[in-house]
Amino acid sequence: MGNFIRPLSERVSYIASDDTWIESNAIQQLNTTASLPDMAQVVGMPDLHPGRGYPVGAAFFSVNRFYPALVGNDIGCGMGLWQTTIPSKRPNLDKLEKNLSRMGDFASSEWLQQHLSDEMSASPFSDALGSVGGGNHFAELQQVDQVYQPDIVNQSGLNPQQLLLLVHSGSRGLGQAILRRHVERFNHSGLIAGTSEADEYLSEHHQALRFAELNRRLIAQRLLEHIKTTGEFLLDINHNLVEAAQIGGTDGWLHRKGASPANRGPVIIPGSRGDYSYLVMPIVSDVSLHSLAHGAGRKWMRTECKGRLSERFSPVQLSRTELGSRVICQDRQLIYEEAPQAYKSVESVIDSMVGAGLINILARLKPILTYKTSGGKSE
Repeated sequence: MGNFIRPLSERVSYIASDDTWIESNAIQQLNTTASLPDMAQVVGMPDLHPGRGYPVGAAFFSVNRFYPALVGNDIGCGMGLWQTTIPSKRPNLDKLEKNLSRMGDFASSEWLQQHLSDEMSASPFSDALGSVGGGNHFAELQQVDQVYQPDIVNQSGLNPQQLLLLVHSGSRGLGQAILRRHVERFNHSGLIAGTSEADEYLSEHHQALRFAELNRRLIAQRLLEHIKTTGEFLLDINHNLVEAAQIGGTDGWLHRKGASPANRGPVIIPGSRGDYSYLVMPIVSDVSLHSLAHGAGRKWMRTECKGRLSERFSPVQLSRTELGSRVICQDRQLIYEEAPQAYKSVESVIDSMVGAGLINILARLKPILTYKTSGGKSE
């Protein structure tokens, strides 16, 4: 275990094996974040990579105050998992791809009116509900490739004989608006817990979490309708949030920026769109701040991806992966930015957490068809 927990100082550490790619800029950002007032502990996960001022793939524990800027602009970004009724053996990829390619990137106003409450319909961001968004967000059909803990997998309700649907998205423009208002008033300063300003942010933060969870449910519903099947909800987790927590007997505030919770039951940790995902059972530990990696983590900056890959691969070639899966992405820039080559090996991330004693692997999942953008505005 000790070989995988790498201390940088008394309050800063990261989790990695010898084979895990960790950029020096990400380490520098970890140390910078640890110097914030009232910051007690900072931990980088194996998917750690540099972000805009603060590292992504990390957890931060503070006392007395918390930092909205550490949560970032996509409050509630996370993943939901559904069990479909489609048999996993020899799925008709041509048909699935054809049907999903017809799904617009945004739901129609008529569809949203049928599926939203009056409260959500009144949100200025309601037209984004049911949409995946850009960046690393996606909706993906997956097969169960291997089961390592059959009893636990069966108890979870997962049926290895049927395809799964994994949805990764967040609070869309709502989270961005909340962060922008905060930064305009307070820059990147933290908020003292218990003040009216802190309570106001936490109320908005809670609304964004619920918005993000609803968004994932609506994305799943739209996608399942387009491929003419139904789905059973299995789990949903948030990767970007702040919450009251107790670490090592101390009460404080736990921030996750691109990190899975280790205290909410099973979680899914995806690789790139051309790599496996893993369903794991967390082992709660103060060492990792009750957190885990949330994915493979970027290896290349977005701005360098097309330059590295365009001479070797066309967008059409990148729409087919080495695992035999397909990717629907009509954005020529995005398909390069999100190419599997731009990400770390998910196996190195998983191996690091196993070595650190933070997870038990339940199952390995194989991508079949990934939806990012069809290029259609709405249906």
